[in-house]
Amino acid sequence: MSLIESLPPASPIQYLPARIARGLDTPWIPESPVKSWKPLRFFADGRGFVELMRMSPGAIMPLHRHTGEIHAFNLEGERELCTGERIGPGDYVYEPPGNTDWWKVVGEVPLVVLVVVHGTVEFIGADGGVRHRASATTQQAVYREYCEANGLKALDLID
Repeated sequence: MSLIESLPPASPIQYLPARIARGLDTPWIPESPVKSWKPLRFFADGRGFVELMRMSPGAIMPLHRHTGEIHAFNLEGERELCTGERIGPGDYVYEPPGNTDWWKVVGEVPLVVLVVVHGTVEFIGADGGVRHRASATTQQAVYREYCEANGLKALDLID
């Protein structure tokens, strides 16, 4: 008997539709010559976002602070954290709220990481001040602007 056949006809289970973002439906958005990102989901009320991030070998993610927790799963390539730890394909990194760090892409393979960002990422300048913020709101605006400039239909990626 299958799972569906085992449910009673008047089951109180209510199924909600899944929100699917197909990788081919969203573009890689270039942020710099060495970094691009692909939006997968923007959390409602500016709570955060989910993206694929791709960076070239030798690229450096500058000093930044997280206002919320971060979940990052390396799909391809390798990076070295400011602590000296190396993160390769299949490795997962959790960063708690308030974590401040930087890292670099090592090896010859481009880095691709699935990143779940809660809150905002604050990029820190040499003077210690915040020089740029990446949030659900800013990333969604960049996505929409990129789609408009390139004749693409912006998908509804808000949960």
